[in-house]
Amino acid sequence: MEKSRVKIALVIVVVVVGLSVILEVLLRSLVGFGNPLIYITDPEIGYLLAPSQQTRRFGNRIAINEYSMRSPTITVNRPESTLRILILGDSVANGAWWTDQQQTISALLATQLEALIRGSSKESLSHKTFFERVEVLNASANSWGPRNELAYLKRFGTFEAQVVVLLLNTDDLFAMIPSSAAVGRDRNYPAHKPPLALVEVFSRYVLPLILPERESRINQVPPEKDPVGSNLEAIGQIQTVSNNNTADFVLAMTPLLREIGELGPREYELEARARLSEFTKNRQITYLDFLPVFQQTETPEVWYRDHIHLSSQGNKRVSEVISSLPVLRNQLSVATSP
Repeated sequence: MEKSRVKIALVIVVVVVGLSVILEVLLRSLVGFGNPLIYITDPEIGYLLAPSQQTRRFGNRIAINEYSMRSPTITVNRPESTLRILILGDSVANGAWWTDQQQTISALLATQLEALIRGSSKESLSHKTFFERVEVLNASANSWGPRNELAYLKRFGTFEAQVVVLLLNTDDLFAMIPSSAAVGRDRNYPAHKPPLALVEVFSRYVLPLILPERESRINQVPPEKDPVGSNLEAIGQIQTVSNNNTADFVLAMTPLLREIGELGPREYELEARARLSEFTKNRQITYLDFLPVFQQTETPEVWYRDHIHLSSQGNKRVSEVISSLPVLRNQLSVATSP
């Protein structure tokens, strides 16, 4: 009898271990759990994606280069025959785990601009000024605001980009002071790889049910009197840094999904938007507001995957509108003038 119980226990252990191994392999190979993107802290930027890492989540490839960009490896100095654009942004620009590397706004923008170059008549162009390729650098991270992006720009520079695009969403006007408190403590900002995919699943989906208030406590920071004013000041500094490095500056802002409906933006958002509009006029900033752009469709939901983040169709639409801006077409015309 005792031997039978031991055998049954061994069989149960073997089955449990076997199923766990199978589940571990499936979670890693099919979903990408066990290999999340890692974040690092920074005293000025707050946090940024750890450099030189790659992963695949839910079938989407994510590659971070040596400068913590969601971009291919680059050289610090821009090749003479390359049109280089630097995008600064948050999760909308980054695309996060739900967007494949080739479907990010930056990748789509590069593809569209290179198509314009290929469509030009090369025989009529000067080889000294003709751009042979386009690089769109994507310096972004989830929940970054203008002050995170300014700190990144001060740390790394513009990489000799001819155009710097700051891509915000409405919530970024109220972004908080940069902080690294969440790194390694919030499940969305891991500082280390988990030992197992099963461990990541537990910490990401089970633990929040047990400790639902943990992340909200981590992310609490002292309130500011005027966060909109502080973020507008940061935007102005980004413009100054860009212009001082001979780069044209473009500010673009995507709306929240609920802003596109009949009710439109809330009162405090309307006030912030009015301040931003006046600020861009006074600073002579090229400002692209996507709210009226997205309002032109009867089904704005197609542009979004949730209330704030864009779908692949939304990314494509944003990149198309940016690529048609005169400031970018002027850069190409310099390269394509006979």
